[in-house]
Order: sequence, then structure tokens, then C-alpha cells
Amino acid sequence: MSLWYLTARRLKVFIKQPAFLFVTLIQPAIWLFLFGNLFRRIVDLPGFGGGSYLTYLVPGVVVMSAVSSSMWSGMGVLEEIDRGTMNRFLITPARRGAILDAVVIEQSLSVTLQSIIIVLLGLAAGARYPLSGVALLVVSSGLLGVVFSALSNTAGMLVRQRETIIGLNTLLLLPLTFLSSAFVAPGLMPGWMQAVAKGNPVNWALETCRSSLLGSSDWPHALSYGGGLLVLAAALVYLSTRTFRAYQKAV
Repeated sequence: MSLWYLTARRLKVFIKQPAFLFVTLIQPAIWLFLFGNLFRRIVDLPGFGGGSYLTYLVPGVVVMSAVSSSMWSGMGVLEEIDRGTMNRFLITPARRGAILDAVVIEQSLSVTLQSIIIVLLGLAAGARYPLSGVALLVVSSGLLGVVFSALSNTAGMLVRQRETIIGLNTLLLLPLTFLSSAFVAPGLMPGWMQAVAKGNPVNWALETCRSSLLGSSDWPHALSYGGGLLVLAAALVYLSTRTFRAYQKAV
């Protein structure tokens, strides 16, 4: 029950700041416009597969936005610590793990909403997808939000420096995005990049939904990558809640 109330508390804060959602959507819209026009002829390259580049690009922008938004999650944890809210939680009967789990759930729901809006923007611009593919894309982006918000929370609880979270976001966002199939078909990547992409969770999210988005669902392939993403999300959520013990000892 404590998880429900703590999550509702986080969602109330999110609802009271609708401008934040708007601001986080500006960059994905710019990426769609710039990349969609700059690289629209890339689909003519042998090995890309043809079709519309915008249709190919939208899922990449969705997962990039998921990583970018969720990596700031640790900032909220640091704010709770600085204001003394985290210490007040320690004297309540709330389950310790639920305090950080609520942050992850709120961030995942925020990412899901952003993903739906980005897909709608893509549809308005001319992209076309089967409903099953869109559903998989939204679910996989939500899981990606869990992965990186839990990672950010872990960094926030252990290091407690905003500069570290900013540096972590800067370090991971672009390399993980460009070392995936977000903007270019895997067959056009150098061999070493293809190898790295196989272990990249951003690419796992794309592989989970890519075939369904193109109308040729490969469910064993999707489930294997989606399952890996789910296991990674669960592991990082567990790790983030364990860091609460380190915080309790410090205070």
C-alpha cells in the first residue's frame, strides 16, 4: 500500500508541472524534423530495405527520448535528500524499497506518455505502423525508462552529486543511441558496432518492436530481446533499492 501512496505523490508533482512534459518533447520533435529530412534518402542505400525513413526513425527517437528523460531521475532523488524529505520517510512505516520504486514507476509512466505523443507526431507527419508494433514500442520504451531511471537513482543515492548525474547522462545518451539501430539499419554498421549493439539495452528495445512496426512480426525474436530488457530492468530496480541501505547507514 505504501508504494501506491508514494507513487500517487510523485504523479501529483508530475501533473502540476505540465510544462516539463512539453519541454522534454521539444528535442524529439526537432530530431524528427531534422533527421527525417536530412537522411530521408538513406533508405535508398543497398541493405537498408527501402520504405520511408521517417517510419524507420520514429522508434529511434522514442527510445532516445526515453533514455534522455529517465536519466534525470536521480536529480529528483537528490532534491528529496536536500529538502530533508528522504529523512522524514525513514521515520514512517513506508517500505524502504517503495520510496525509490515510486520514483521509477512515475518516470516509466512519464516515458510511456512521451512515447505515445512522439508516435502520434510521427503518424501526423506520415509514418504508418500496425497497432501491435506501436504497443510493443510503447512497452519497450517504458521498460527502458525503468532501466535508466533506476540507474540514475542508484548514482544519486551513492554519489549524491548532481554533476555526476549530468556527466552520466552526457556520457551514455549519444553513444548508446548511435551504437544501436535507432538511425541506421544494422546491416550498414561496421562489424564492431554491430557486436556492441547486441549488448546495448537501447538496441534491445528497438529489436523488441522493429519487426512488428514493419508489419512482419517475429515474436521469438521480440520476446528474447524484450525478456532481456525486462530482466535488466528488474536487476537495476533491485540494485537501486539496495542502495537505500547505504543511505540509511550514512544518516
